[in-house]
Amino acid sequence: MQTRFLGQQQQPVSSIGLGCMGMSEFYGASDDAESLRTLARALELGINFFDSADTYGHGHNESLLGRFLKEGGAARRQQVVIASKFGIVREQGKYERRIDNSPAYIRQACEASLRRLGVEQIDLYYCHRRNPEVPIEEMMGALAQLVAAGKVRQIGLSEVSAATLRQAGAVHPVAAVQSEYSLWTREAEREMLATCAELGTTFVAYSPLGRAFLTGAVHSEQLAEDDFRKHNPHCGGIAQPGRTRRTRPVVRLRTGGRGAQAWWASNKASGGGGARRPRLSPDCGGQMGVLRCLYGLVATSGTGLS
Repeated sequence: MQTRFLGQQQQPVSSIGLGCMGMSEFYGASDDAESLRTLARALELGINFFDSADTYGHGHNESLLGRFLKEGGAARRQQVVIASKFGIVREQGKYERRIDNSPAYIRQACEASLRRLGVEQIDLYYCHRRNPEVPIEEMMGALAQLVAAGKVRQIGLSEVSAATLRQAGAVHPVAAVQSEYSLWTREAEREMLATCAELGTTFVAYSPLGRAFLTGAVHSEQLAEDDFRKHNPHCGGIAQPGRTRRTRPVVRLRTGGRGAQAWWASNKASGGGGARRPRLSPDCGGQMGVLRCLYGLVATSGTGLS
């Protein structure tokens, strides 16, 4: 397993990370026992970068990851690099959401995540979505206080502009920016990749396999009704036919997404597959192949390779 380095602290992480969102919701039914086996299999393969958020399953996802860490004891905690997020607030059983970046909420959310994860420090703590009504200085100031208190190791931002990254970095170093990036979603190439490289910020790309569509194993019409991709215009509807035509040559080259993985690997990106089942294998040129349960990858770039 190759290694990347996360943020200005150059914290080593596996070149493939595991996105845990689908273990709690959005991609159809899930099973905790199966999810725990998936986490164990990922760690066995050398994957140590696990991505969660407080909004995934209304805290369930962090609790599940906390259970996995507890079962492995102190040694497992030392192995795993945990990324989590705050900022998306939802009511139980509802998808509607509001965005909260207020300092008071950030402190409250961090404490709740620490409890669910059962850890003293979150390795990478993202603002999941930005609320421009809260000045960036206030939000980053609150996060900087969490770093000073030892509750957060490094700060990240998700789905922001290059200008916002610069503004935030003027207050406190931003270790990582997370945005969608794949063969069919390439907006990050306009400004963000270059800005991250300039500032020493790790770019973390989620869904490098196009939410599994680039594996050729997923088609919108076959998805369950409770799989959000079935009704997401980004994944289906009028967008899907054109994207399918553009990406079909890559899909034909793949086994479990090899063509798409080779593309971002050639861009010095690392990746992590979101999975709900322990069907992980040391595939794809030493990377990880996920047969049918890939929903997204966490890929890091611009941070060096060993």
